[in-house]
This record gives sequence, C-alpha cells and structure tokens, in this order.
Amino acid sequence: MKGGRKAQPSALHEGQIVASFGRRFLVELADSFTLDCVTRGRRSTLACGDRVTVARSAQGQGVIEAVAPRATLLYRSDRARQKLVAANVTQIVIVVAPVPAFDEDLVNRCLAAAEHGGIAALIALNKVDLPQAPAALASLELYRGLGYRLVALSAKRDLGPLVSHLKGKTSVLVGQSGMGKSTIINRLLPAAAVRVAEISAALDSGRHTTTHTRLYHLDEASHVIDSPGMQLFGLHHLEGPELADAFVEFRPWLGQCRFRDCRHMSEPDCAIAAACGKGTISARRLASYRGVMRERKKERDS
Repeated sequence: MKGGRKAQPSALHEGQIVASFGRRFLVELADSFTLDCVTRGRRSTLACGDRVTVARSAQGQGVIEAVAPRATLLYRSDRARQKLVAANVTQIVIVVAPVPAFDEDLVNRCLAAAEHGGIAALIALNKVDLPQAPAALASLELYRGLGYRLVALSAKRDLGPLVSHLKGKTSVLVGQSGMGKSTIINRLLPAAAVRVAEISAALDSGRHTTTHTRLYHLDEASHVIDSPGMQLFGLHHLEGPELADAFVEFRPWLGQCRFRDCRHMSEPDCAIAAACGKGTISARRLASYRGVMRERKKERDS
C-alpha cells in the first residue's frame, strides 16, 4: 500500500505483577518471562499481585494496558492518598516480634483492614527464642480469643510453625521494620537474597530493608508477597460504621446503642462501651478503635 504498511499493534500478553517500584512494575508472563513495565500516563493504582494485560514495547520491556478485576485488595490510606499494599491475596500475615517492641495499634489496624477487605489474618510472633518472648506471647493471646490464628516461631531456627499456614495460599507479610519479614523470606527462599539489616537497639526500631513489594513463588499453589516495613497503617478509607464492623468483637453489639449514629466514643448508653465495662470487649481494642476515630476527625478538621 502506498506510503508503506501500517505498523501492526503489539501482541497482548497476560501476566501478573510480581514487583512494584513506584511507577515501574515487573510483570511475569505465563511462560515465566518477566517484563519491566510502565503504565500509560501517570496511572499508578496498581499493586503487586495484580493480574494485568501488557504489550511489549522493547526488548524486555512492556506497557500495562489493563488490569483484571481483583479478588481482594489490601491497602492503607490517609486523607491525601491511598497506598496499595497487595492484590489478590488470600491471607495477611502480620509479623511481630518482642524486640523491637511491636506496636499493638498497628496490629489492630492491619486486622481491621483485613476484615474490611475480606482477607484471612494470621499473627506470627517471630524471635520466640528471646527472653522477652513470653510476655509478648501473653499479650497476643487476646487475638487468639477473638478467633485469629497465632503462631510462634524463630525464623532463624525453624520456620515449621509458619510454613504449614502458607501452603495453598497467597500471603502478604506485613509489619514494622525489624520484625524479621526479610529473614522469613530468606529462609523460605534462600535464592531471594533479601538483605537483612541489623536492629537499631538504641532506637528500638528496625531499619527499612525492603524498599519495594515483591511476590515469590513457594510452589505452584503457594505464594508470598513481602512488603516494606511500615510504622503507620492509615484507615482513612473506613467510615465509622465500617471501622466498627472491622473490629470483630464489636459486631454482636452493633445496633444496640441508644443512638443509631453512635460512634462509640463518649455517647451515653453505648452498647460497645458497656460491653467493655463488663470485660466482654477488651479496653485495649476499644482504645485502638477510638484512636482511629480521633485521627479521622483530626484529618477532617484540619
């Protein structure tokens, strides 16, 4: 044809995002070949674990054209933005440790996000060989009483207690820096060569060693996503009723307060507060819920 042949559109390929680096993504195709991909425009609402359609753009590179509907999505948020953690996961593993001391409020927020997202939750207490472990385990018994699974392990010695919970699932590891997530990945998959940093005892916090989210295959049916350490887990996307429902022990009492729009803060005849007074609801959990509610109010008023 005059003027030469029209360029043919690039063939489209189905794949899964196995690593997220801000606006760049590694996409694994069905033949296990990996493409370094970008999105069209400034779109960055993609997460590790997303199933996508890509077009090759150059040797080893591609452009993400579409994303398939997600079965689940774990994310956190503040007033300004949402931070996607992982997509299409079936389980969140909240990794905690006695040293550095874990933040129970962060655990509660992760559990609330999992409940809201329809994702099963597991709490993994790492470093049980440390002398501070018995006290940490005792404090976590609260969550076993709420129906959450709790495992105790020493990732450097024996991953057995955790491995059985990973079989047949797509799990995302979340938690503060220094809890041992990278050590767990290193032991599960030595070839991953995840760098593990020393713990800063003076600051009682770990240094951030994972700077991006990455998906690893344990076997054909079992996958693990490692995420960067986090110190905050915003729940700005949860409205008051959604947040209350995400605290599982609140559910039997919801709708029983004097006021239909009760926020369970300081309103009179609040069924949640009454249950807490009788010991049916943990004061620690109610304090965590109220902390999120105060945070949301502060964000709205500022």
